[in-house]
Amino acid sequence: MCARSAVKTDAAPEPPDEEEPWNTADAVTQWGVDYIVLTSVDRDDLPDGGAAHFAQTVGLLKLRKPSLRVECLVSDFQGDLKSVAMLAQSGLDVYAHNIETVERLQPFVRDKRASYKQSLSVLKEAKRLGELPGAQRVYTKSSIMLGLGETEAEILQTMHDLRQVGVDVLTLGQYLRPTDHHLAVVDYVTPERFEYYRQQGEAMGFRYVASGPMVRSSYKAGELFMAAMMDRDRSEAEIKEPSWNPALAI
Repeated sequence: MCARSAVKTDAAPEPPDEEEPWNTADAVTQWGVDYIVLTSVDRDDLPDGGAAHFAQTVGLLKLRKPSLRVECLVSDFQGDLKSVAMLAQSGLDVYAHNIETVERLQPFVRDKRASYKQSLSVLKEAKRLGELPGAQRVYTKSSIMLGLGETEAEILQTMHDLRQVGVDVLTLGQYLRPTDHHLAVVDYVTPERFEYYRQQGEAMGFRYVASGPMVRSSYKAGELFMAAMMDRDRSEAEIKEPSWNPALAI
């Protein structure tokens, strides 16, 4: 969906495999993992962008192993908030959608169907739904790739905008050109600058910021941190709940 991706897509892909959610759930629960990230190519050819397929897979994973943490890295579903709700309310733990780059560079880096504001609206809605009374808490996550010609001020503004819509986790990594047919690297960001952006992100209030040349939106260290963060939040929530006093029930 973007000018920097090396993934080839079909203009007329086959319909989703109806057995895939079941097969995926069966396979994952046999692996013995505690955290899984689901993603796919964009399916803008489908009315819901594939949201129902994702939601069914999440539901089956949770049915087979309730303790499993599930993250979905998805498209913006072309801004369809009904599709966002379908996935956000499926039992999902982490709703991940990458804004990719700063607002000025969006038309050059991403597909014309995507937009900066549309991505922000999707992340905002996923967070809102995960904070409704009685809803399972949903953490939101996004990623920015650096080295495409963005300025420091633009990077910080993008980080601020993501934080304003409640994004919990942010990753920043170096863009690397997949082939000669893709966007060229404008500059290579130093480790010191990546560390600076990490510090700035933490100061803005992100729960976790991973920032480095080789950081990508999904990676093991981040998953371990997020799992620990969710366990901690759950423990703190349980402590805050009022305990039952038998004397008050008489």
